[in-house]
Amino acid sequence: MKISGFTMAKNVTKLYYPIKASIMSILPIVDEFVVALGDCDEDDTTREEIESINSDKIKIIDTVWDIEKYPNGTENAHQTDIAKEHCSGDWLFYLQADEVIHEKYLPIIKKRCEQLLEDKEVEGLLFDYIHFWGDYYHYHVSRVWYKNEIRIIRNEKDIHSWVSAQSFRRIPMFDGRSYRQKQGTFKLKVAKVDASVYHYGWVRPPEYMQSKIKSLTTIHKGKSKTSELYGDKPNHYDYGPLGLAMEFKDTHPKVMEEVIARFDWQDKLNYSKRYENPNMEKHKHHQLKYRIATFVEQKLLNGKGLGTTNYKLLKR
Repeated sequence: MKISGFTMAKNVTKLYYPIKASIMSILPIVDEFVVALGDCDEDDTTREEIESINSDKIKIIDTVWDIEKYPNGTENAHQTDIAKEHCSGDWLFYLQADEVIHEKYLPIIKKRCEQLLEDKEVEGLLFDYIHFWGDYYHYHVSRVWYKNEIRIIRNEKDIHSWVSAQSFRRIPMFDGRSYRQKQGTFKLKVAKVDASVYHYGWVRPPEYMQSKIKSLTTIHKGKSKTSELYGDKPNHYDYGPLGLAMEFKDTHPKVMEEVIARFDWQDKLNYSKRYENPNMEKHKHHQLKYRIATFVEQKLLNGKGLGTTNYKLLKR
């Protein structure tokens, strides 16, 4: 059995993504790790960060991003597919640059891959998620935040990254561009793995967080619309009241120690349970209708989500 790790990246170090920790977190159980590295800005050090890992398992594929050809976030999926196409494993383990796996899960994940290798009905493995917010000690459990996602897939040609690279679908006769299409696509049949993805995408100094949001908006809506939306907004992000989030009392992955040691924006965070600015628009996860939906899911449905999912969960 061979496992390939893969990801895509562009300007991730200048936007405070922990890509080095992300790659290192699964390096012990993969036979190779493929990175589709976009045409980064001169002040970005993503390549140097990756190369500093100093592993012959890592393969960097140089790419050029084209958000006009791949609009509405689909360049993320396109770049993910480029990395996938260079993988040679039986299983392909996808991590985005802000996702990290705790070392305690590595034996569990590898064993699960071995168990299901010959079970061809299983097309992927489904992970739990911990979404950190503001700092490394708070996280969200909310209807707004996806509870599970596919992060390991079989190395099959018809399986593609989907929408803006959050998930995967089977797309026969794919035209190479329509990453948001639903018609003619098929949800993957997946099995659960008893492991969590630690998602640090919303843990950055407020000024970096605002830069990341602008970057993502540009990928989805273009430069002109982004300038219109953020031209008169502050250059720092307001996380709102962290006192309303869940407290994280477990350990972080060891590969995150260096990143967490740099945490120095405590004084810019609001640790109360109230918005400091009463006129500020509430974050989606604090809005009443989503709080009610979260209560129903957590208290009445034993954590089972409302609505549809992007996968078919098998009993394995």
